[in-house]
Amino acid sequence: MEKNDNNEFGKFLLQLRKEKGWTQRELAQKLYISDKAVSKWERGLSMPDIALLMPLSQILGVTATELLSGKRIEEDRELSVPEVESLMNRTIRLSAEEKEQQSKNRQSCIMIFFSCVFIVGLELLLMHSLGYTVNDFSENLLTVELLMLIFGIYLTFFLKETLPIYYDENDIRFYSDGFFRMNIPGIHFNNSNWKHIVYAAHLSVMSIFTLFPLLYLAISRISPTLWEKGELIFTLGSVLSMFIPIFVTGKKYA
Repeated sequence: MEKNDNNEFGKFLLQLRKEKGWTQRELAQKLYISDKAVSKWERGLSMPDIALLMPLSQILGVTATELLSGKRIEEDRELSVPEVESLMNRTIRLSAEEKEQQSKNRQSCIMIFFSCVFIVGLELLLMHSLGYTVNDFSENLLTVELLMLIFGIYLTFFLKETLPIYYDENDIRFYSDGFFRMNIPGIHFNNSNWKHIVYAAHLSVMSIFTLFPLLYLAISRISPTLWEKGELIFTLGSVLSMFIPIFVTGKKYA
């Protein structure tokens, strides 16, 4: 039954897209997704996230109910009880699939987090074997590593993967959750770009967490004087660089 539902949705989507005269790429660009995703929808291999149903239906000029039903519905026609139940079941299934994907993404982030912590531990052991002391770590690495670790813990275990619906309905350019604040100039947060922003932020933070000790090791070994003179620049540059992938991703999927 699930496969048949997906096929009906895919055929209807294909019909609507062709009526608009759009290619898969053109439709994908309007939703800020890949054309491969549209191709999978039309072939009945997958369904869009719930967050994409409303914008997709608006772009194609149908209602979300019609989109899920896989056919146009006359305005004066009332849906039967079985039809309503079918729509509810499909919505519930989509929600379950989305939660399952979110769970997989969370597990992936957890694996990346602990892998990076392990790698940094090895880096510190290597540096200690080369004669670096705890005082060296404290004076040169503590600020960046502690900050990235805190961000990494929050992004891995606590950051919400979906935004409230009002983010999609309004031009909101900040995110706030407890002590965490995110305000990127020029970026409108919504459920089309949020999961991409979260992934980019997580990857950026954990990359800095892992690479900054190596940066310190390389520069301090080549020229200790250069590190002493440029420590503030290296530190600020590393911290601020985490916003670059977030900005680029936010603009791409806005």
